[in-house]
Formats: sequence, C-alpha cells, structure tokens
Amino acid sequence: MSLITDADEMVDRLVNLDLDLLRAFVSVVECASFTRAAAALGRTQPAVSLQIRRLEDQLRAPLLDRGGRGVALTTEGAALLPQARRLLRLNDEIVAALGDGDLEGEVRFGAPEDVATMHLPGILGAFARSHPRIRLAVTCDYTANLLDQMSRGLLDLALIKREPVGPDLGVRVWGEPLVWVALDSAVVEAAPLPLIVAPAPDIYRKRALAALQGAGIDFRASFTSPSLAGQLAALRAGLGVGVLPAAMVPRDLAVIGPPLPPLSDSEIALVSARNAGGPSGLLAQEVLRALERGPGPA
Repeated sequence: MSLITDADEMVDRLVNLDLDLLRAFVSVVECASFTRAAAALGRTQPAVSLQIRRLEDQLRAPLLDRGGRGVALTTEGAALLPQARRLLRLNDEIVAALGDGDLEGEVRFGAPEDVATMHLPGILGAFARSHPRIRLAVTCDYTANLLDQMSRGLLDLALIKREPVGPDLGVRVWGEPLVWVALDSAVVEAAPLPLIVAPAPDIYRKRALAALQGAGIDFRASFTSPSLAGQLAALRAGLGVGVLPAAMVPRDLAVIGPPLPPLSDSEIALVSARNAGGPSGLLAQEVLRALERGPGPA
C-alpha cells in the first residue's frame, strides 16, 4: 500500500464531487436514455453527455458502457449508483429543510388503485410533510386511462403497469411476479374455473386469460370488479380464483400452483410528463428512491 507523503499529492487525491454531475448520472440511468434525461433536466443531450464525461474524469473510472444499445452501467457505475442516490437525497433533504420547503405548486399524480393503496401512503405522506406548500392531486385508475390522461396533459406523473418492454414507456421501478390466489386450493377442481378479474384492459386480467387459454383450461368470470377491495372481498368469500402480485397476497389467502399454469410477470414503471421538473420532479425522485428495491411484503 502506498502512503501519501507529499501535501500537494494529498490535495490532488481529494475530489469534491459535483452534485449536478451526480444528478445527471442518476437521471441518465433512471431514464435509460441520454435524450430523456436531458429533457427531464432541461438541458441538451450533448450537455448531459459532457456532464457524464466530467464525472468519469473526476472519478477516473468509466461509469456507462457505451458499446451497446441503450444505457448500461459498468461495474464502477453500478457501485456508484446507490451512493449517488444517497448523496442526492441528503442534499434534497437539506435544501427542503432550509428553504425548498417554500416551493409551491401542484403535482397531479396517477397510479392503479392497488399500487396506490399498498405502496404510496408512506411516500406521499413523507413528501407532503417535507414540502407542505406543494399540493398533491392523486388519481387512481387503470393504466390505459392514466396514459390517456398523461397524453392530454392532465397528469404530471403516473405509476403504471406495463409489459416488460424496456425503457420505451417510463422508468422501470420494479418487476411484479404474478400468482394465482384463492380462499382455498379446492377451487381449482371446479369446471369451468370460476375467475375473479377486473374489467378489460387490466393487465392482470390479460395475464390470467392468456395463461388459462394457453393451458386449455375452461373458465368463467364469476366476479368482475374494477376495485381491488371488491376483488379481495370476492376472493375471501370463496367465489373463485384471481391474480395478484406475489408481494401483495394477504395472509388469509392461499397461493395456488399447479394445475393452474404459471403467469408471466408484469412491471411497474414511472412515467413523467415532458420537461417535468420543479414539484413533479421532486416527487418523481422521491418515488424512485423509495421504491427502487421493490415493494415490501403485503
């Protein structure tokens, strides 16, 4: 191990990281695109690319693999990402405590009912306490309707359920393994299989129907409700089998395996309006940081 014996050498080894460069790095990773990160940051794509180069020069390490399509982290970049998020979060908490709490405005935020009910109360509550002058208007609806509202400029941010399609539709927040659930496994002996679903175009409904049709299992819709509470009530009444994310299965319901076929995963992604900054940008950062490790158990 080499020892630093010269004062000038010691100064040369000290690096003060630029938070603007770290924010650009995190934005590029979260947006999975230099172009989308530039739009979110209100900069040009070349300017964001230059910021990443400057950060790599400061750290003397490559952070992004530019050899393939899209944005891929190097080993050094993957190690930096959680630390960069931690620094930015501390910075934002300090600014909020000392003055950014005066930031005013409104954030129109959308999410499917089950996601909003299970995962957002703590996040939105903490955000409201940190930013008391920012008003939150929350809409719960199906993904297709939320995307329609986004396209018409009625929402600033939305958590959506999507196919695992890559970065083209929002920033991936977590993956959702889906499972069959029922009050009792004996339900699978019924023919046709009684199915508890949401109306179209719900992605869990799509997954259920595709899996059953692919396996050649006859089914009937025994209960249809757009409400998670309504579906859970029907499941607890023993009216049939339904589909839930594995992390959201209540303890009083059973996960059903074979002979029911496996279900394809879905994803939760965060979609932001173009040039979303200010209050909506702050909330987007809070949601991504709070949920980056995925949801906890139900």
